[in-house]
Amino acid sequence: MEPIIVLFELAVLIFSVIVHEISHGAVAYWLGDETAYRMGRLTLNPMKHIDPFGSVILPLLLSTPLLFGAQPIIVGWAKPVPYNPYNLKNPKTGAGIIALAGPVSNILIAVVFALLISFAGQETALGTAFTYVILINLMLAVFNMVPIPPLDGSKILAALLPDHSPIIDFLERNSMILVIVFIVVGLQFVQKIVEVIYIALMTLAGI
Repeated sequence: MEPIIVLFELAVLIFSVIVHEISHGAVAYWLGDETAYRMGRLTLNPMKHIDPFGSVILPLLLSTPLLFGAQPIIVGWAKPVPYNPYNLKNPKTGAGIIALAGPVSNILIAVVFALLISFAGQETALGTAFTYVILINLMLAVFNMVPIPPLDGSKILAALLPDHSPIIDFLERNSMILVIVFIVVGLQFVQKIVEVIYIALMTLAGI
């Protein structure tokens, strides 16, 4: 893979995680919390969202397989958009809905670009670029649904489980270790899930 493609993927990743975080803040605003809005986080300005490690360092580290001629798996995150649960009518359910908004936004981006490929053609240069957009957004959606703090899946799981669940307590206590272990050994499983969703999406788009 050429370096220009890696730079393109990094740009797509940064844009996608920004949309992901804005979606959290927008849904929080819709549910009655203006924290993200008042902090200026409902903006596409990357300087408001980029996390040095999650948005730049980690994606670059995950790109190292290129040195060995292998296809990298690139994921990352932006600065979490804050919200005040006490401003929500139902803090527990609201937190789950806010968390779900991020992955849903990435799925919607993937769907839109799948439809665009049906017009551009999958074998064209534009179609190839759109394919990268789809795969990166599907990767972000599936990766963030993993129920390990601080990923969105943990907040969705917490909304479904009883308060003070020992499962959530365990995940929160060991979150750093679990995230590292998952990045090292679990991304390949995320990639397999993404491949299945990608094929299904292309089929539905008539490609």
